[in-house]
Amino acid sequence: MNEKIDENAQQENDLDIVEEENERMTLLVFSSDLDKVLGAFVVATGAALMDIEVTMFFAFWGLTVLRKKKAKVKGKSFVHRMMGRMLPKGPDELKLSNMNMMGMGTRMMKGIMKKQKIMDLPSLINLAKDLDIKFVACEMSMNVMGLKKEELIDGVQLAGVATAMAKASESKTTLFIS
Repeated sequence: MNEKIDENAQQENDLDIVEEENERMTLLVFSSDLDKVLGAFVVATGAALMDIEVTMFFAFWGLTVLRKKKAKVKGKSFVHRMMGRMLPKGPDELKLSNMNMMGMGTRMMKGIMKKQKIMDLPSLINLAKDLDIKFVACEMSMNVMGLKKEELIDGVQLAGVATAMAKASESKTTLFIS
């Protein structure tokens, strides 16, 4: 009898999680490490699938995730052109934070993921777009790193830290991925 009561109480608690209105999550993505960014997108898409409104705010190294592979932009300073050449251009160029081993670890991880039929980062980004996850790029970080809006994938909004803080304060959950 007690087991049945406990089971019903647990089912009610599970429903409360799903039925809560206007639940929001903000992820501040500061990293360009493949494993950390994968984790961020897995959490973001999982939350969106639970009808949680998700905003991902990308700053500094995290901006590299949003870069187009072959964007050509004119009018950059020498330093910003050099930074652009050194920074990864999009999700396919990200490397593992540990055990990268000059790219061998990253290739091995991607191979394991493919064999296990786990979504790769470009697929997770597309899923996030399909789930209406908002991508916001930090304008200040873009200025420091010499990135222009034309270099970013379509659908990215530009905003400052005040916007990120406002979204975080409205959110039930805020995660910092560094």
